[in-house]
Amino acid sequence: MINPDTVKAIDVHVHAEVSCTDPEDPVMGKFFDASTSYFKTPRERPTIPETIDYYRQQNMAFCLFTVDCEAGLGAKRIRNEEIAELANANSDVVIPFASIDPHKGKFGAREARDLVENWGVKGFKFHPPMQDYDPADRIAYPIYEVIAEYKLPAIFHTGHSGMGTGLKGGGGIKLKYGQPMLVDEVAADFPDMNFILAHPSWPWTDESLSMALHKANVYIDLSGWSPKYFPEQIIRYANTQLSHKMLFGSDFPLIRPDAWIEVARKVGFKEEVLKKITKDNAVKLLGLDNTSQ
Repeated sequence: MINPDTVKAIDVHVHAEVSCTDPEDPVMGKFFDASTSYFKTPRERPTIPETIDYYRQQNMAFCLFTVDCEAGLGAKRIRNEEIAELANANSDVVIPFASIDPHKGKFGAREARDLVENWGVKGFKFHPPMQDYDPADRIAYPIYEVIAEYKLPAIFHTGHSGMGTGLKGGGGIKLKYGQPMLVDEVAADFPDMNFILAHPSWPWTDESLSMALHKANVYIDLSGWSPKYFPEQIIRYANTQLSHKMLFGSDFPLIRPDAWIEVARKVGFKEEVLKKITKDNAVKLLGLDNTSQ
């Protein structure tokens, strides 16, 4: 189990992009090519074991997931079971999250229940633009119902999508599904489910801030952007009303967590607030204050 007293940070937003058993999917390869250019990062992605080794060297814990967009984009996902198995073998640093394309409906709900009960999955990841669905579409509700039943958190991509940026037609990805307010109805319908709005949500930043203020079960992770590019209201609200609602996320391997923290120290976060963001808020949200005892 992760001991929050011994890790210096908890990164709630880390992608698994290279399977240990399956070759890179050619559809996803096109998006990886584009995101490499957009984020100015190396094209070669780390394997899951390499990611685990990196975070252990950094003395950080992290949430690990893939994005299942098999119906939305026709791209083969990394198996959730592969991620969970490796996470469970390295439970001192890894928290397994799963991703299920909402178009799988009730069959997806069966998978979600199996992943929680038999594979130890602790949360879920949704990427509405890549999965080509409105977050409030009832097609996803059977999966949400399982997540809510176990009172687990779910991360929803919000705002601009680096994936698809620069491709013709954005690679078919529709940015409108990244509007944070589309998640508001779901957060109201599932009060026992904690919602993490990923990224500063530009160009809809104020929507995320409003939702986090309004609903006790809505949080914001600050992944996907270097803090030096954050809209000013992110830092203002983090330092005041939303100090308990902001979470550290990097978007690794596209952004290094150590680089994120280094820049975050220079952009105006109060020292006591940055401590909450980088670890304390995630400890409470993920229940690590109980599981580590």
